[in-house]
Amino acid sequence: MDWERRATALADQVTDPDSRWLAPVARVARHALVPRWWAVDDSGRWVLRDGPSDPGAWAEAAYADRSLVTRVGPSHADKAQLDDHPEGLPTSSATLPSLVVRMLRHGRLGDGLDLLDLGTGAGGLTAYACHRLGNGRVTSLDIDPYLVGAAGERLAAMGYHPKLITADATRHVPGSYDRIVSTVALAPGPQLRPVLRALRPGGRIATTLARTCLIVTGWKNRNGEVIGRVERDMAGFMLTRSGDDHPPALTELFTLAHEAESEETNTGRYPVVDVTNAWEVRSILEITTHGVELAHGTNGRTNTAYLVHPDGSWARASAESTDPPEVHQGGPQRLWSALERIRNRLNTEGGLPLLGAAVRMTPDGVCHVSRGQWHASMGTRS
Repeated sequence: MDWERRATALADQVTDPDSRWLAPVARVARHALVPRWWAVDDSGRWVLRDGPSDPGAWAEAAYADRSLVTRVGPSHADKAQLDDHPEGLPTSSATLPSLVVRMLRHGRLGDGLDLLDLGTGAGGLTAYACHRLGNGRVTSLDIDPYLVGAAGERLAAMGYHPKLITADATRHVPGSYDRIVSTVALAPGPQLRPVLRALRPGGRIATTLARTCLIVTGWKNRNGEVIGRVERDMAGFMLTRSGDDHPPALTELFTLAHEAESEETNTGRYPVVDVTNAWEVRSILEITTHGVELAHGTNGRTNTAYLVHPDGSWARASAESTDPPEVHQGGPQRLWSALERIRNRLNTEGGLPLLGAAVRMTPDGVCHVSRGQWHASMGTRS
């Protein structure tokens, strides 16, 4: 495989000509980190792709600016059979290189600084960082021992020898670091505390917050607080997990949302939207209604959105095309009403007070977000 030419073309695509990350991207054999991956076929099933059996498709996938899913639920692509079709959500991937570079830039890395790569995955960010900073300055952590071992072997074959750790970062992060770059989404509250403790005073963190698409960066002061902002940039990363898979979805509530006829039925003000892909709206909904889960379906011209919450709240809104939807809601909270308040603010003010907002992360893991007169806190209930 002529991977050097492809890697150079990828580097030209995802970095600037004067970028310090140009050479790392151009010189890392990304295909060697992802010999197998999961893809979705036309019927919506997960299907295995084996690189060595189709070198052309392998090269095209590995050196495209795209994420490659390497683990679905507990099923590793490396260990799967060709006729396997796992069910569930992705639990690990090789992140698209342009996003890896963006996160590294947000981390403000420099010579002589110790980096923690939180979420080893396939090892792409680790490889770029080792090339830029040197092996001795890079530590990579993942909860999955197989991923850590496989990435370590593949990185070593390229000449990269970072420190590799298998640990649950939501409970304990060994060591201390000048920079932490997380390619898993961290939940504010108790799960964030070990990560903040591992950041040295004067150090910087770049991460996303769980169930949002917000990239948050900040510097740790002597009081143990991280002071920073929501970057004018967005990304979607998988949630951290403490077990072999993500916790199960709120299946019974989604079933209720699909089928129930509520006592409270009304007509919504705005057309049905796929909230999962409306990144700013979804992010502020998570901040103001922490823990909400989403689904969306289309049947011909009819669009339906479902919202559920661990407290038992649920909502269903359905309409043809852009017509006002019929809305059913139940439980302690009115989830669709909360969503409509956000959309009303968006329409009234022309934007939402998220990107560029100030962030203060306290040692207890609580994230305080504010912009002008608006403020909210995440992680205060645990």
